[in-house]
Amino acid sequence: MNKECYMKKALIEAKKAFDKDEVPIGAIIVKDGEIIAKAHNCKEIKKDTTMHAELIAIKKASKKLNSWRLTDCEMYTTLEPCPMCAGAIINSRIKKVYIGAKDEKSGAAGSVLNLFKDYKFNHLVEVEQGILEEDCKKILQDFFKYLREMKKQEK
Repeated sequence: MNKECYMKKALIEAKKAFDKDEVPIGAIIVKDGEIIAKAHNCKEIKKDTTMHAELIAIKKASKKLNSWRLTDCEMYTTLEPCPMCAGAIINSRIKKVYIGAKDEKSGAAGSVLNLFKDYKFNHLVEVEQGILEEDCKKILQDFFKYLREMKKQEK
């Protein structure tokens, strides 16, 4: 599978979040060409600020591999990771992260700050941005448009 196909799988996860009234962000983790973890945001449902797609995917991959070290793994995420998720990606030793859309408000891969490049951590994560960027932006735009319409109807 190529990187666009993997990002489409992450977008399927984002759609699951959308359908649950969660901010539609999806993430998958791949090792040796096989998807070993899939996740989407669950902050609202779980009432837990740490339930980001990336963190859930890392937990699932670690469980599957029986290791916190995800050294030979790659992550595909539909939105640029926040500082919390970027830190978890670094600490779990993920090899490379493929990012769909930028997050101009809280992105930690270059939009607000760059934890992957500007700091001297003991593990360096490769980053590639803009994979299916328009599709990844659109699902977020559609979600926030939907929320605004719902608020109008409540009035």
